[in-house]
Amino acid sequence: MSDEILRRLNDGTSQKVVHVKEEMLPGHQRLDFYLETIIARSPHLRDAGAAVQAIAEAGKRIAKLLACGPLAGNLAAIVGDSIDGDGQKALDVLTHDIVLDALRAAPVAVFASEEADQPEILNPAAHLAVAVDPLDGSSNVDTLAPVGTIFSILPITDFDTAAPELVFYQPGRNQLAAGFLIYGPHTALVLTIGAGTTIFTLDPASGQFLATINDVTVSPKTREYAINGSNMRHWDPEIRSYIVDLKKGHSGPRGVDFNMRWLASMVAEAYRILQRGGIYLYPVDQRPNYRAGRLRLIYEANPIAMIMEQAGAAATDGHSAILDLCPKTLHQRCALVFGSADEVARVREAYAGGDPTPSPLFKSRSLFRQAGSDHELLT
Repeated sequence: MSDEILRRLNDGTSQKVVHVKEEMLPGHQRLDFYLETIIARSPHLRDAGAAVQAIAEAGKRIAKLLACGPLAGNLAAIVGDSIDGDGQKALDVLTHDIVLDALRAAPVAVFASEEADQPEILNPAAHLAVAVDPLDGSSNVDTLAPVGTIFSILPITDFDTAAPELVFYQPGRNQLAAGFLIYGPHTALVLTIGAGTTIFTLDPASGQFLATINDVTVSPKTREYAINGSNMRHWDPEIRSYIVDLKKGHSGPRGVDFNMRWLASMVAEAYRILQRGGIYLYPVDQRPNYRAGRLRLIYEANPIAMIMEQAGAAATDGHSAILDLCPKTLHQRCALVFGSADEVARVREAYAGGDPTPSPLFKSRSLFRQAGSDHELLT
């Protein structure tokens, strides 16, 4: 089948391309049909489904914009200050506006964006709060690395119009739905609406998101991890010990070789973990701006944690499940570790003072031995 598809695509006739696409469609449920099925079983999710549809439409617009690359102008140009101090890029502003415009017609009361200091009231009579990171990984735009849009949908009953940010100060476990769009070689939507995690792929011929992986399940075990190793000297001893033991491979306390991946794009790391397992770590460290963590609890950690838990994986800040944390500020930061459940549990054990490795001796050597490869790793 694959050779025939390539032959027809290379033939150059649009009719044959469409014919191939039609052959590929059966068995791939459209996003709107998927949501209708969920809502039929759980009518209280109707508004959340409408919000998901609106975000998906925004994702299509963002995908087209990104596909233009430099033809759309200097999308990576710094146009203002950002809350994280990295500078707000032109593309950050554009994607914020695209998502906001799409949600104006949805049943959303309050909209919060990582790109805005304060939330915006859209429809005071509605009962949803939506938090969005419009373009996660925007610093990667010039390098063609994957970037994404992350979203969290929360329920509200009523709110104070003078302090709309308060609606977001609830645990992530209250989320009705969460997901992210990832813009790479193709555009995909990863979604949970509380009934497992499903991956949809944007079909460029029909313009529809089609389910391509249902009931995603992340293996509890893995030999792959993702962390920015250049920050090792700033980490807490628990994380350094854990990573050093992974680096020792089959000759170390874990007894197996691990591979490291780091794309500097959280949505890309999350997508890979959903596909083949793994663990992602962005811990707190001793630098002034990282002591509470780097990632945003409301915009990034909560939605990713819900997606992971619904796929049988786990997410923690090193001490508590991410979904049990209650935000106290709109742009609160936190540490984030997510992925294969067994590895996430090992990180929590390390922070709790337990031993994530079979041998306490090896753990001590990872931290304190002053000769050989361990010393080189820690200096």
